[in-house]
Amino acid sequence: MIIVTGGAGFIGSNLVAALNARGRRDIVICDYLGADDKWRNLAQRRIAEILDPADLFSYMRSCADGAPYRHIEAVFHLGANSSTTESDVDLILSQNFRFSLDLWHLCTEQKVRFIYASSAATYGHGEVGFVDGLDAEQLCRLKPLNPYGWSKHLFDQRVADLAMDPGTRPPQYAGLKFFNVYGPNEHHKGLMKSVVAQKYSLAERGKPVTLFKSYRPAYDNGGQRRDFIYVRDCADVMLWLLDNPKVNGLFNLGTGKARSFADLAQALFAALGTDPKIEYIDMPEIIRGKYQYFTEADMSQLRSAGYTAPFTSLEAGIMDYINNYLTASDPYL
Repeated sequence: MIIVTGGAGFIGSNLVAALNARGRRDIVICDYLGADDKWRNLAQRRIAEILDPADLFSYMRSCADGAPYRHIEAVFHLGANSSTTESDVDLILSQNFRFSLDLWHLCTEQKVRFIYASSAATYGHGEVGFVDGLDAEQLCRLKPLNPYGWSKHLFDQRVADLAMDPGTRPPQYAGLKFFNVYGPNEHHKGLMKSVVAQKYSLAERGKPVTLFKSYRPAYDNGGQRRDFIYVRDCADVMLWLLDNPKVNGLFNLGTGKARSFADLAQALFAALGTDPKIEYIDMPEIIRGKYQYFTEADMSQLRSAGYTAPFTSLEAGIMDYINNYLTASDPYL
């Protein structure tokens, strides 16, 4: 059995789809579904159970009683409060740090493999680079810009300490620092949807795509760069970790190549087959001091661990996303 926290969410539901494609149906989803259309991310999936997060720990303890069909092979911990604008720090810490730590301890106790979502938000402005890993000294140098990034960073630091002792770590532990992920099943995210999804809604109505002006001389308007990664590639990496139980560590998950927002807009219009219409707008003053102008994943550690598959280019990813999902009658994976 595989447990996926956040399994009804964006990245989680893509992982569930990839597991289904392998023939896996012994999947337990742990997530809040709420009253919106988030459930549609799972409407075409084959799963064994859906749990409220409040019931996860008691469920896992009941599985430890020994029923063969309830043996837990691995936990993919992808559930989190992912709002980078959330101001309730106590809430963020409860959901992203303490819950994660309790789950780590239970997986250690039950000898269950543990693969979890960290974030590129831990890097802040990237002043010290985008080098991953569980080196305590390197982690201490990072300066997240918001409570979300800090909560993920706190957990990474705790993992670095606990992983040093075989008695305080699961049989496999792997964290993934997701960079700018885009792709199907993000409709429920509202303002937290990817830039691709947000700008598509403008372009397909014939309106100009709006991009922020630059306030740094080194960057043109729209020249701010991010490492955009297609969600299918993220699912592939997680499956690879499942296939390689001896791989441990904290890994970046981007493409290793930063692209500008202007590049993204051009790729979007190319996929739609329309002439580019781009308008540069003022960046709100409230975020100017916290805005990341550049992120690019150093992928050398994941490559050194043995992952060899290529990553989807921005142009190919946007083309697939628009043609097979955003413009489809059923946009869900």
